[in-house]
Amino acid sequence: MNMQNLVAQAQRMQKEITKKQEEIYNTSFVGKSEWVSITMKGNKKIEKVDITYEGNLDEEREMLADMIAIAMRDCISNIDKEVEKKLGAYSQQLGGLF
Repeated sequence: MNMQNLVAQAQRMQKEITKKQEEIYNTSFVGKSEWVSITMKGNKKIEKVDITYEGNLDEEREMLADMIAIAMRDCISNIDKEVEKKLGAYSQQLGGLF
């Protein structure tokens, strides 16, 4: 394979990766726990937090904080899975650069 073909292939791959990254960044992901639902874009920017807890917040403040953390971890995990699904093949081709 000559150098021009190699460069052209790398440029095509870069365009594909960029397109898939943009798709992920523009997708909304939801993470949930018992009392909390968090929506984030694929770039991990929070769009929305819904709290469904209706009890006495003074008594359950620490539990609510835990539920928020659980929902955030769930949402980030969902984003990471999508990144792996869409970009994982490129990572293998490029020796784990992602």
